[in-house]
Amino acid sequence: MRRNDFADLTAFVSVATHLSFRAAAVQLGVTPSALSHTVRQLEERLGVRLLHRTTRSVSPTDAGLRLLERLRPAMTEVAAALEDLKREQQRPSGRLRIHATHMAAMTVIAPIWNRFLTAYPDVEIELQVNQAPVDIVAKGFDAGVGARDRAAADMIVVRVMGPSKLVVVGAPAYIADRGAPRTPDELAGHSCIQFRRSDGGLFEWSFERGGESRAVPVGGRVTVNSADLAVRAAVDGLGLAYVIEPVAAPYLASEQLVRVLTDWSPSFQGLFLYYPGRRQIPAALRAFIDMIRDADRLPAEKPAVTPIGASERMG
Repeated sequence: MRRNDFADLTAFVSVATHLSFRAAAVQLGVTPSALSHTVRQLEERLGVRLLHRTTRSVSPTDAGLRLLERLRPAMTEVAAALEDLKREQQRPSGRLRIHATHMAAMTVIAPIWNRFLTAYPDVEIELQVNQAPVDIVAKGFDAGVGARDRAAADMIVVRVMGPSKLVVVGAPAYIADRGAPRTPDELAGHSCIQFRRSDGGLFEWSFERGGESRAVPVGGRVTVNSADLAVRAAVDGLGLAYVIEPVAAPYLASEQLVRVLTDWSPSFQGLFLYYPGRRQIPAALRAFIDMIRDADRLPAEKPAVTPIGASERMG
């Protein structure tokens, strides 16, 4: 089919349906003379007369009637499909595929997904959690959530969690038994729950105070590769954990954990949602972004599960 064939066939169907070039021209938003020229070109290209014309009337030929009977159901399907797309852009629907780091899934998505699915019953969420960066376009994701450096240079990036702190936490019983470290150097005398990166290395415990930045080596009997396990180990009294503050917040609030080295906490840049293209963003993704960004103005929801992890950059 040639590029203009669909438009020409649409013109023919409209004229044959209305039995009038003038009425069809009004429907299509063109002039009657332009519409007559379009149909004549279609007939010449096909080598078949499709319409009988007089100065007073228009009617399809036998060949025109046969073609009309074949085209009408297809045109109806096409029109319905386009109308469905238009409605989807007005009312969020369909499947929303999101790729996120463990910590982003817990701190950004899990707190709002119940509210989101309740508000938009025609939307499905497919959330895939993985620490390794992926090409979200090649893998068919609508968006990704994680540290800013995971987004390709040509993607749209939206902040979904503000800057935060990295904190050292421990169980009250552990602190009572071992004492609270007053400086990063005193961590050498503590059991520290270490975080194994995906490249095999250990996450470095770094600290900041008064413009001074430093990293200290730590040791301990427990090594994990997710922040939820680090927090769980700390709650169980196995040592001190180094995690982003939002991950530890529920346990700090319930007094299962306490913070130490509070004046040495370094900053974390926050989390970002990223997606390809600036135009025609799917309605479901737009609604999802809006709900995440408005979450701090809505009633808080208690987490249904414990945190499900963090990347080696804690993003």
